[in-house]
Amino acid sequence: MINREKMTIKTKKEISYYVNTLTSNRLQAVYETAPARIRRYLNAEVEFVLSKIKPGDIILELGCGYGRVLKSLADKAGLAVGIDISWDTLLYAVRKTKVSKYIGFSAMDAAFLGIKNKSVDVVICIQNGISALHVDPKILIAESFRVLAPGGRLLFSSYSENFWEERLNWFRLQADMGLIGKIDEKRSRDGKIVCEDGFTATTFSSEDFIFLFSEFNKIPELTEVDRSSLFCEVWS
Repeated sequence: MINREKMTIKTKKEISYYVNTLTSNRLQAVYETAPARIRRYLNAEVEFVLSKIKPGDIILELGCGYGRVLKSLADKAGLAVGIDISWDTLLYAVRKTKVSKYIGFSAMDAAFLGIKNKSVDVVICIQNGISALHVDPKILIAESFRVLAPGGRLLFSSYSENFWEERLNWFRLQADMGLIGKIDEKRSRDGKIVCEDGFTATTFSSEDFIFLFSEFNKIPELTEVDRSSLFCEVWS
């Protein structure tokens, strides 16, 4: 659960983690070595998103990584662009995914989108990206609304509270692989994972999403998917 008093833009240390530590091949290893229950969770997120988009939509994915889901989005919608702050990860994505006029990647900070106003139909930020991007969530939401076309929608997800043990075990596995620091077991609780090297991963609850979007006079539609994800859907 978020600390509403401490919503700040990501620190240099957090940027360094995603740019220099969790490089493309290591990021892919996170998914390739994921246990079966985690793979089911990841697939369920993608299927839910695909059910919410339609042919002809212009899709923007925040924190696309190496393009794990972007091709599926483009196949359904017709045009999908993914952004990330890591050049290494994006170059890997370009090599791994056949870039065409229907799919593309761009190095960009989600807090400062270099995209025209009202030019995107759906903004997607899944797998707890609202936490993982380490951007002030209010800035993230404001920028997402800025680029949304009239009638467009945001699709953000966090972890369900019912998925805590599976999520914690997955992070333990990542720690064992050296992708993150050793888990601080005493401090990891209430939806927040803390590593001994200072890396943290928070979770957004239904109450957190409602609080955040109340600042924009919006009431989110909240859906638990697969007892693993909490999806927040909001229209422009």
